Amino acid sequence: MEVVLDVLNIYLSDVATKHARPEETKQRTLTLADYAQGAALADINGQWCRDFVKWRVGQPWRSARPDRTNRPAPLVTEAAARRELEDLRAAINHHRQEGFCSEIVAVALPEKGQGRDVWLTRSQAARLLRAAWRARQVMRDKVTERDVGKHAARFILVGLYTASRHGAICGAALQPAVGRGHVDLERGVFHRRAKGARQTKKRQPPVRLPDRLLAHLRRWRRLGIATHAVVEWNGKPVRSVKKSFAAAVRAAGLPTTGPDRITPHVLRHTAATWAMQNGADLWQAAGFLGMTVEMLQERYGHHHPDFQADAARAVAARAPRQFPARMTVNKTRQTS
Repeated sequence: MEVVLDVLNIYLSDVATKHARPEETKQRTLTLADYAQGAALADINGQWCRDFVKWRVGQPWRSARPDRTNRPAPLVTEAAARRELEDLRAAINHHRQEGFCSEIVAVALPEKGQGRDVWLTRSQAARLLRAAWRARQVMRDKVTERDVGKHAARFILVGLYTASRHGAICGAALQPAVGRGHVDLERGVFHRRAKGARQTKKRQPPVRLPDRLLAHLRRWRRLGIATHAVVEWNGKPVRSVKKSFAAAVRAAGLPTTGPDRITPHVLRHTAATWAMQNGADLWQAAGFLGMTVEMLQERYGHHHPDFQADAARAVAARAPRQFPARMTVNKTRQTS
């Protein structure tokens, strides 16, 4: 009898290490292992999956540190539980493809939620940049003069100008290196996919750097602010800016919780929205963002100034006056 824990262990050793963020995959898999203690593959069915979602939703995130931050820990959502079940499905499929079992086990996923239409206005983006740039270290309830947010400000700037994801920006080097993307400052091209990494559904095609951002990047290298990586802290590449980004969001007075909360991924939505609002060509914008034209139209098309313009003009236009055809038969007066 195949045990779920064995399936997850094989997935961790064979597949998880090849992911872009293996530590996150490991944490999700360990959560599944906690729930699946003693369960066999034959036990996996729709009810088992629904019970897992019910058990998981509402739990505090393991990575939260409320004792350090003095803020309540964020809670697991249904979308996060769905993502963990997707790992379980991938683990079971890998197990079968390797020939360890021939049984087909279906993993029932909760309905996928609607994507959040959250983006920053120009003034909000300016507030966020200013808050990150002015951030200072706090020790013993006293604000010091030490800068602690300028690397986050550089991250925000790159995110707004390139619509790149958090991992791609933090993984960008200034020279080609195995396992990292890189920025070509001579040609002005950001190679977002890590060298040697296989292409996934996220695509991550190369993107041309806007002239303003290219000037900033060249200045950062010249001043020694960024010598090896695009985002550095004390001369070392930064793996994550989530904490400093969250601090900047709070300082800027932007939403930190709820459906309108501002996360690093919102920078990508913002860049896509601004491009559409400024009337970007759909084909070029889709290539810049690394998505299909159909997906771009579905998600961001309503921001484009030409969105349904012809249809709206046709609806509002006055119909041409129609004259009845002239009768060719002489009218006769009816008499009683």
